[in-house]
Amino acid sequence: MDLGNQFEIDFLPVGEGEKSGDAIAMRFGDFSEEGRQFVVVIDGGDKETGNRLVKHIREHYNSETVDLIISTHPDSDHTSGLRIVMEELNVKGLWMHLPWEHSDRICDLFTDGRITDESLKKRLRKAYRYAYELEQLAIEYKVPITEPFAGNESKWGIFKILGPQEDYYRELLTDSAKTPEKKEGLRGATIFEQVKTFAKSVVNWVSETLEQGLLDDSGETSPENNSSVVTLFQFDGKKILFTSDTGMPALNRVIEYCDLNGIDLSDLNLVQIPHHGAKRNISPDIVKSISASTAIVSASKNAPKHPSYQVTNEFHRNGSNVATTEGSIFCYHNNVASRPGYTSFIPLGFKPKVQE
Repeated sequence: MDLGNQFEIDFLPVGEGEKSGDAIAMRFGDFSEEGRQFVVVIDGGDKETGNRLVKHIREHYNSETVDLIISTHPDSDHTSGLRIVMEELNVKGLWMHLPWEHSDRICDLFTDGRITDESLKKRLRKAYRYAYELEQLAIEYKVPITEPFAGNESKWGIFKILGPQEDYYRELLTDSAKTPEKKEGLRGATIFEQVKTFAKSVVNWVSETLEQGLLDDSGETSPENNSSVVTLFQFDGKKILFTSDTGMPALNRVIEYCDLNGIDLSDLNLVQIPHHGAKRNISPDIVKSISASTAIVSASKNAPKHPSYQVTNEFHRNGSNVATTEGSIFCYHNNVASRPGYTSFIPLGFKPKVQE
């Protein structure tokens, strides 16, 4: 089947200040004929963003249908708006993790002997309320749900899931602050949510050069972030990698999975920089492995630390052009004219002063 050669990928702005989120709308196919385009949403930000997504799809894609929703992980700044999309539009498929459906495989790993499959299910449904509500809406509207693990792919192989692998996902679930304390000997090296400190509002600035950066591999992120779905979109010879809030351990597993399965991540056209450009989610070695001509940060407006210029500078060193949303819609397109009022690229240049 000839699917056409057009696509538009729109990164919508989410949040203000410290509260960044993700909301991505896209369509691909042949836009000249009705019924020849496919619409996909990756994350939905908050409730307000969900309303903007619906309006965007109706006005710019001329569609009442979303062929696929991909919910990368259950944080509210990624999941909440998807409920609006599910309620307002005709959704044909949903890819999302269902933490409560894994309770029977992990309930005996915790110190509290009173934990049962059913009690853990209830706990996880409450802890991931927005995700559970999204699942219930999908069931109500008879939308098929698939859990996205490495190896899953869409029809025609256009979307490939590169991570997480299912066993690793369960490991992350047991390390989450949303689950009970693990038994001694099973506990991970660190449990981010239990030891993290809140970022200070004051940002210290230090110097970097184009030849030498400060970014290293010492950062940590939460198990929820590391469980984020990593998706490769391949269409008309273009390759785009969506990373959501994934952290270094998960990305290293993705790179290993791709090496074993002959998937090249060194020639990407576009990569989404993980977790709004946070420095704790990526390292110089990972930047080299996911090499792209363009790198985009989904960051809120007036965010003091999103993106980290240590991160964006590292992408510059690796030859990427870098852009950021920060209150604007970033539109990346192929064989489609630019829409009035939108831009395909506003560069974020190299920064000699970076956040410490």
